[in-house]
Amino acid sequence: MKAILGLNAYHADSSACIVVDGKLVACVEEERFRRVKHWAGFPAESIRYCLSAAGIRLNQVSQLAVNSGSGSNLCRKFGYTLFHRPTVSLLLGKFRTHLRRSRIKDQLMRSFPSETFTGKIIRVEHHLAHLASAYYAGPFDEAVAVSIDGFGDFASAAWGHAGDGKINLISQIWFPHSMGVFYQAVTQYLGFPDYGDEYKVMGLASYGQPTYASEMRNIVRLVDGGRYELNLSFFRHGRDEIDYSWAEGTPVFETLYTRELEDLLGPARQKHEKLDQRHKDIARSAQWMYEQALFHLLNSAYEQCECKNLVLAGGCAMNSVANGRITSNAPFRNIYVQSAAGDAGGAVGAAFAAAARDCDEGIDRGQMPHAFWGPGFDDSEIADILSARRNDLGDSACTVTRIDAEDALCRAVAQSIANGLVVGWFQGRMEWGPRALGNRSILGDPRRADMKDILNSKIKRRESFRPFAPSILRDKVVDWFEQDDDVPFMMKVLQIRESKRRQVPAVTHVDGSGRLHTVTAEANPLFFKLIKEFDSLTGVPIVLNTSFNENEPIVCRPEEAFDCFMRTNMDILVLGDYLIRRQDECAH
Repeated sequence: MKAILGLNAYHADSSACIVVDGKLVACVEEERFRRVKHWAGFPAESIRYCLSAAGIRLNQVSQLAVNSGSGSNLCRKFGYTLFHRPTVSLLLGKFRTHLRRSRIKDQLMRSFPSETFTGKIIRVEHHLAHLASAYYAGPFDEAVAVSIDGFGDFASAAWGHAGDGKINLISQIWFPHSMGVFYQAVTQYLGFPDYGDEYKVMGLASYGQPTYASEMRNIVRLVDGGRYELNLSFFRHGRDEIDYSWAEGTPVFETLYTRELEDLLGPARQKHEKLDQRHKDIARSAQWMYEQALFHLLNSAYEQCECKNLVLAGGCAMNSVANGRITSNAPFRNIYVQSAAGDAGGAVGAAFAAAARDCDEGIDRGQMPHAFWGPGFDDSEIADILSARRNDLGDSACTVTRIDAEDALCRAVAQSIANGLVVGWFQGRMEWGPRALGNRSILGDPRRADMKDILNSKIKRRESFRPFAPSILRDKVVDWFEQDDDVPFMMKVLQIRESKRRQVPAVTHVDGSGRLHTVTAEANPLFFKLIKEFDSLTGVPIVLNTSFNENEPIVCRPEEAFDCFMRTNMDILVLGDYLIRRQDECAH
């Protein structure tokens, strides 16, 4: 047996995975255990879970693969320092980060004091880890592999040709030019300061027009070879130290943009300031600029590789709106984006890359046809939790019913959704990545125009402009969407057919789109059965699906799902076979 632990450590979305004899066994993000969004630091709890899932001890791990190579691209780093003379504080900040990442073995021993680790620590260059996560997880023997993000190991993008189990790097885009930094800076400018808020800008963009396109061309310039350059007068990261923290908690990032950006676009929005049309137009213009740069890069990568399969990774690969437009703007026909495309996914890529190095014939592709790689809980564990919480249930006038026949459970839940009730759905192993894909989901009726408002007032308490996703039976996509596509991880936004939009207003965004989630019996048989029951009742093969949380990481354990149910106005909670119902529930 050869076991490899993969880590994304001392960075946002810290995570771990384990690969045994070239096969993925488990992967999870640290935030799910720590209950802090995008938790940054050393993923000790994730490692603990992965070892448990594989049934091994730390001393049985032969390699620990990390998605950052401290010695990567040294010539580039030295050249930039020599010619651009960054501030001393910037250099010291990067040195401190290097020191933390170089002490991973020491941290491992502190986190597991009663165990030993005698294996090797393998450093995998950041973007190679992203590329490996996309290629080995994906289904294609041959593909163009592309990684785009903020920065990692002094690069912000990389692309190459993947085939015969190997990845051949073609080109990279170097610090300080980065579309991830561009999008994050605009996100901050628009009054969304928290790490990971970029998805809010993506949702807001649908309400605007690209009236600031000429200003965006002043900020980002497209150059030959699929490359792009930032106008650095608008950004601080090239010379100043950006105050940030990746240490054991919430990631914190200082402002990336300069006063010149406000001179160009107008005053920056403050966090609680009302959104006006100017803000919406800037969001749409920034999304447009990102897409122009993405398609520019992808078309060049295609010309260099001439393969119609694309695997995409990096934080920017989470831009599902742009992903949904790739086939209309580049020659690719088949696209795979794994469910944790951002930095968390680098843990899987590092482990895959390490495994591939030691295997002459390569390792299997297609290892991630589903996203269910996290902790799971059986009905006896759930029963113990409900027994321990029976006083809470009594005080809240809730009834508990066990329905151990799947068909009966799905019929009861589908009928409740059709009646307008909001259902917390907790099943099987937790999803890998930021999307709720039918195991840690809150479900509602997509036919109700008021369902978005109900969810936001009762549970989610989030911005009204953010859409909810349609989970649809895979074989029904062609009837409801303008493009027939398989999107198992919600990584593409596609247009809903105009004739269908009035039937599903709760999942139809203002521009007629929906963030597609396709469901198959092979990937998630119980969720598939639930949607099929809803289809039988209503003639609509779609349920509204949003993440099971309330301004926190998605729930991991049954007790977290129970607590979320109790402190919100959710109507029904389904924990495995157990259906918990508020006695005062009613259709809304």
